[in-house]
Amino acid sequence: MKVALICRPFSFHGGVETATAGLLRGLLGAGHTVELISTRRQPDIPGVPVRRVPVLRHPSVLRLLSFALAARHVTAGRGYDIVQSHERGLTQDLYRAGEGSHRAYLEAMGRRVLLDPYHRLVCALEGRIFRLRAARHVVAISARDRAEIQRRYQTDPTRLSVVYNGVDLERFHPDNRARHRAHTRAALGIPAAAWTVLFVGSGFERKGLGPLLSAFAHLAGESRLVVAGKGNTRRYEGQAADLGIDEHVIWTGPQPAVERLYAAADVVALPALYEPFGNVHLEALASGLPVLSSAAAGGSEVIQQGRTGWVVARPETALIAEGLAALHEVPPEGWAQRARPTVEAFTYAAQAQGFTDIYRLLRS
Repeated sequence: MKVALICRPFSFHGGVETATAGLLRGLLGAGHTVELISTRRQPDIPGVPVRRVPVLRHPSVLRLLSFALAARHVTAGRGYDIVQSHERGLTQDLYRAGEGSHRAYLEAMGRRVLLDPYHRLVCALEGRIFRLRAARHVVAISARDRAEIQRRYQTDPTRLSVVYNGVDLERFHPDNRARHRAHTRAALGIPAAAWTVLFVGSGFERKGLGPLLSAFAHLAGESRLVVAGKGNTRRYEGQAADLGIDEHVIWTGPQPAVERLYAAADVVALPALYEPFGNVHLEALASGLPVLSSAAAGGSEVIQQGRTGWVVARPETALIAEGLAALHEVPPEGWAQRARPTVEAFTYAAQAQGFTDIYRLLRS
């Protein structure tokens, strides 16, 4: 089928960008013709036509609205079989709710909708999609995400599906431990024997870095916490200093070769306040690492409690500390033999097949 894929600019590494790039490869592999609709900041993609639309960059309200209008204009009358949007647009056949529900996110973060015109616009567009059929079909990225949307917006269950993200099983592999662990630890100044917790993600507050730092302070010995991702670290560096753990926390910033950080770590922690899914869960498990997650993250659905990780009911210090302590003890067979098999079905091909099934439903 000829698919128009509407999304913000992305590259082939890092978080949401990795997920979009992987899905794009999967759709091409499934035989679809895909054209990408994005802004002028989108880099070229070999083999994929990119239709770049002009967007007002400031203020944020006009950026969001101008992109929605431009995307609707450029997709009209071009003979697409499916218009799939990863952004909250005005009209689309299929909307992928990769960011979950914005209203739910605001509530989780303790913020009010009415005080900010940008949040009001996002919620209005979201309501049109979920409740008023501005999209013929909605794809959630976790069962938790799907239930949240249906509960809040009474979305018709026949037009709401779940398609899980895929993960690059070759890039994220337990074998990386032998290839990269010693060198990466040496480069980061991590002692060879130090039990190491890895936090990966931009949006430190939403992904629970604050309570994780407080919980990490309860760990004894020469443990290390590695924090990778984009964001303002000043507040959290101050917190680490106040807790007396600043010498045990390593700040790396965004890391394109994040698979090397997984190889250097012993456990991954993402005790998020709100997270529709989180590629980190799949990447860590594929790398053979246990994951500490919060129940507020859709990725917790792939964790087997006590066997491949630990799920805390709330991102609170005591609960996170308890979970880290439980994951400190390595099972006799190692974590990789437990973790890796649980995500081997989460391929980009499987994700593309999930979307293909929905395309056929919409075209029937």
